[in-house]
Amino acid sequence: MTSKFTCITCRVAFKDADIQRQHYKADWHRYNLKRKVADLPPVTVEEFQRRVLLQREQDNLESTPINAHCKICRKSFSSQNAFENHLNSKKHKEANISLVELEESNNTPNNLNENIYRDKIINVSADITKKQGDNPTVDDVVMQEDSDSDIEEVDSDEWDEEYKDNPIANNNCLFCSHHSRNTVKNLKHMSLEHSFFIPDVEYLVDLKGLLMYLGEKVTQGYMCLWCSEKGRSFHSSDSTKQHMVDKGHCKMLHEGETLAEYADFYDYSSSYPPDHQDNPDAEVTVPVLDDSDYQLVLPSGATIGHRSLMIYYRQNLDPKRAVSPQKKIHRLLAQYKALGWTETQREAVVRKARDIHYMKRVQSKYFTQLGVKANKFQKHFRPQVNF
Repeated sequence: MTSKFTCITCRVAFKDADIQRQHYKADWHRYNLKRKVADLPPVTVEEFQRRVLLQREQDNLESTPINAHCKICRKSFSSQNAFENHLNSKKHKEANISLVELEESNNTPNNLNENIYRDKIINVSADITKKQGDNPTVDDVVMQEDSDSDIEEVDSDEWDEEYKDNPIANNNCLFCSHHSRNTVKNLKHMSLEHSFFIPDVEYLVDLKGLLMYLGEKVTQGYMCLWCSEKGRSFHSSDSTKQHMVDKGHCKMLHEGETLAEYADFYDYSSSYPPDHQDNPDAEVTVPVLDDSDYQLVLPSGATIGHRSLMIYYRQNLDPKRAVSPQKKIHRLLAQYKALGWTETQREAVVRKARDIHYMKRVQSKYFTQLGVKANKFQKHFRPQVNF
């Protein structure tokens, strides 16, 4: 007599509904469900138990501590997978090549290639390696859990190679894979190959910070520099770079609402219009003290301070060094001018400076209103929790 309680996925029948419901909660049923999604036939309960035992043995072998040590990088590893991943890493290969070149430059007779040197530095037990080689391969669904455990055992320095770093930190191009020796060479490449010019570069005060921010927008935010948040969304940095190259968006949007986004990297104070016309007969009003009440600025421009702060005034520090143009910006300006670049018109600069000043005033106004409404002027609060 045919039973009416069956499982189509595992191809089994049951006597009653309680056994059927218990079967649906078992690991065997879930395993066959995963195989069904992968278009694979189901396995019997005996085969499933055999694979579980094999997987447990392999997990025990991988969790067993081994004596794996890399003499080149001076690092020890607790598992075979972590050690093999380190040997295949870019940092280890570069260190190995540097060591071989150093030995050759010292005219040492020990000319070892990478494979021979690797055999000498690997200190792994032979019986563990043999046991790992004799283990049969289990199903892909079960091996997925093994791959996850391997990722957890990888050394922390290997994660840097899995994820893409900021291209500016490595002197790489924002739009392609070209590598340069320094930041100026990198900007020259981007201007020649991709027609990328930094707007209002003569008012730029933080070149490195701006480039790092642009690199984070492309590699982490997956945003086009020209479309910004109003354009289409991307799922990888490669697709973002391809979009900017194909659409001709290898340029930086620096107008309208985006002025506030890059306001921290520019200083337009030198372009502000004067409040009054210079009149030689007008009386000059000099404040007695500045806002800090610790120094006095004379009409000649000299600054005098209190004698209690003499130790600080004796230091040879320029208080205006933070806003002074950097040497890299001067070199960048020379390269731009050699390519036919012209400075931004005075009217456009004044308009941008006025817009940035207005946006900062509006931002300060809303921040003040929010602080008054929520009483958040105080920066430090006592935690409102029950002790």
